[in-house]
Amino acid sequence: MLDLKIKGGTIIDGSGAEGYSADVGVKDGLIVEIGSITQDALETLDAEGAIVTPGFVDIHTHYDGQITWDETLSPSLYNGVTTCVMGNCGVGFAPVKKGEEERLVDLMEGVEDIPGTALSEGVRWGWTSFQDYMNALDLMPHSIDYLVQVPHDPVRMFVMGARAESNEQATENDIAAMRDLVRQALEAGAAGFSTGRTDNHRTAKGRWTPSSEASLRELTGIAEAFNGLSHGVIQVVSDFDLLRNPSRFDEEFDLIESMATATQKPLSMTWLQREPGAGQWKLIKDRAEKANQRGLNMKLQTAARAIGVINGLDASFHPFMGFPGYKSIAHLPLTERATRMRDPQLKFRILAEKSEKLAGDGTAIPPLVDILLSQIDLLAARMFPLDQELDYEPEISKSMLARAKMSGVSPIEAIYDYLAEGDGGNLIYFPIFNYASGSLEDLMSMLNHPLALASLSDAGAHVGTVCDASFPTSMISFWTRDRVRGPKLALSQSIEMLTSRNARHLGLTDRGLLKTGLKADLNVFDYRNLKLRLPQLVRDLPAGGKRFIQRSDGYLATIVSGTVVSRNGQITEERPGRLVRLNQSRRQGHD
Repeated sequence: MLDLKIKGGTIIDGSGAEGYSADVGVKDGLIVEIGSITQDALETLDAEGAIVTPGFVDIHTHYDGQITWDETLSPSLYNGVTTCVMGNCGVGFAPVKKGEEERLVDLMEGVEDIPGTALSEGVRWGWTSFQDYMNALDLMPHSIDYLVQVPHDPVRMFVMGARAESNEQATENDIAAMRDLVRQALEAGAAGFSTGRTDNHRTAKGRWTPSSEASLRELTGIAEAFNGLSHGVIQVVSDFDLLRNPSRFDEEFDLIESMATATQKPLSMTWLQREPGAGQWKLIKDRAEKANQRGLNMKLQTAARAIGVINGLDASFHPFMGFPGYKSIAHLPLTERATRMRDPQLKFRILAEKSEKLAGDGTAIPPLVDILLSQIDLLAARMFPLDQELDYEPEISKSMLARAKMSGVSPIEAIYDYLAEGDGGNLIYFPIFNYASGSLEDLMSMLNHPLALASLSDAGAHVGTVCDASFPTSMISFWTRDRVRGPKLALSQSIEMLTSRNARHLGLTDRGLLKTGLKADLNVFDYRNLKLRLPQLVRDLPAGGKRFIQRSDGYLATIVSGTVVSRNGQITEERPGRLVRLNQSRRQGHD
């Protein structure tokens, strides 16, 4: 008897091939039969009229802290993710010396906008080495599978101490020690190594991240840890000194390319249409293409939507947070704050003010925020009310600028009035990256590129500003069905990008395809009715911390190792998820 039979669905197997009708039989966590199945099963799922796919593989998350207190890894599970990868962008929580845990909390709070109080209260410390961290996670029950990468910043801080945070250059002894730590973690099954080199990443105290200015010798020296191993990837985020010295683009790309050359392992990097610097994505594309022509394995992590900020009075950002008049009431409860903002005298005072500087020493807020706030009247054309009809490619006619013109007020006043309405819960969608032309046409070109990896959800991070953990649902509902302002992706292509393409990049051979003998990680969804709900700001983090959650409708079942972990949008009590250790067993992470 089968453990599970999924009957009557349309299978899109993750290979890029078109769909076909068949049943799926599952036994002992594996797909054992595909076709017309007459055999009985302990449980049968009726998938008539639904799509059946492999589970989604999210290669760019920041659940490094949340995973120690949240068994479900939401909101990824609400969006079909069955395997996720943590430890991106060079930040994480291991290795760490006893008594220095708060240094890593400070780092993660600043870089990834996760409340430090939540991390301090929620993270269940009890490790020193990266291997101990992996072992500790593996003892905890979880809904979905996960892989961990070794993050550069904690490794550097472990070896160099205060010198790392002062951005001193590593000595040969430092590099050798870092290489040894990374090698030990890789031998224990870590998926790879990550590093961060962007001006927008700061610690909670406003310092550069420890690895942001690491030298070529340091990076290539650490990369030697991969020598002789059959597995491992490198992940890099860099803005190529766009704000400080854009002429350094080729020099910075050379450095990243040298890491790929040193390891001969797959390397992926963040690929965005940045603002400013909207044309940089084409330079990255050209260099990556040439690198692959020379035999390197270099991929480009690409978002499913524009990347920006959800503005709201209770969110991490909104246009008035630096105004003295607003600061005087910022401590009040949300509803009372909104009521006070509607007082004509306070409104007049605030609108007559200018924002004080927010970025700089002592704060994690990046300089880009001050640049944007200084241009708010112009940028109102890129700010859109977030209402029941979610639109992630809105036209300027729906913008706050258009709203201001219709009301006969200034853009900043229109934004003010909208945020101050009702209980103060209104939200504004502000796409910054990937939206320079006011559409997603450039992003469509990026997603269609053969080097693109569906990525950059940042799930678990930037919890008060975005909820891009819902990217997988956008890849299907928006890009293959709902887009009206340009061409769409084929559904089979979108599924291939979410499943087998990401699995192949990681070196996972036991998942990513709906094929007999492979792991039964599956999604069953009602394609016609698959849609995202509005983001909601909830206070469910430790210490009462708040985060955006975005649920989806249309997922009938999400299955991990043959076990239903989510049914009709509700997370079940089952916890089959495991740490996936690469190069550790016949099937990665499972006996």
